[in-house]
Formats: sequence, C-alpha cells, structure tokens
Amino acid sequence: QVQLVESGGGLVQAGGSLRLSCAASGRTSTYYAMGWFRQAPGKEREFVAVITWRGNSTYYADSVKGRFTMSRDNAKNTGYLQMNALKPEDTAIYYCAAGRNFAVQADNYNYWGQGTQVTVSS
Repeated sequence: QVQLVESGGGLVQAGGSLRLSCAASGRTSTYYAMGWFRQAPGKEREFVAVITWRGNSTYYADSVKGRFTMSRDNAKNTGYLQMNALKPEDTAIYYCAAGRNFAVQADNYNYWGQGTQVTVSS
C-alpha cells in the first residue's frame, strides 16, 4: 500500500504560481510512476501530468504544457507540480496518484491522494 498526501493548494490570482506537493508513505520502495489529475466542478477528472519513477521523463496535458512542471525527489518520497501562469480554468481539485505504469489514464493508477483545492481568480 502507498499513501499519498497532497499539499500546497490555495487561492491565487491569474498569472500567479503555486507549487503542489505529494508526499508518499508506505511501500514507497516499490517503483511507481506518479501522476497529477484534476477535477473541476461539474466536470470529469482529467489528466494533468505524469513522471517516471526515476524522474527522467515527463508528459503533460496540452492545456498545461509550458506552464506546469512536474518533478520528484525520491529521497524525500515526494513529488511536485510547479504551476506557473495560472488561469481561471485551472481551478480544480488536484489529485496525485501512483501506479506501475507511465500512463495518462486514471484507471492505471492504484493509489490516490485526497486532493487539494486550487482556485485561480480572474
């Protein structure tokens, strides 16, 4: 089992930045990819970004490419999502997830955090 806890969400003005963290505990010795997803009110959960276990490869949704950067520090069992140039349409609950595959589909991930709210005002 892997437990994930997100932090770093909050309220920010359009154009601002936030950095989300995802702290993992439990069976963190298992090699797993880490992904970020988000869900806005009335919308389905959507993929945001994913990073390999080694941190040597990332992939982003087109909507965030060039603005968001994902990284991880395995020594701290923590992943990060640096979000710059935030837009009101980025407002959502952001979830981190862990799974064995480097994937964009949510059903590839076995473990999920509880989510952290990000609100971007115009």
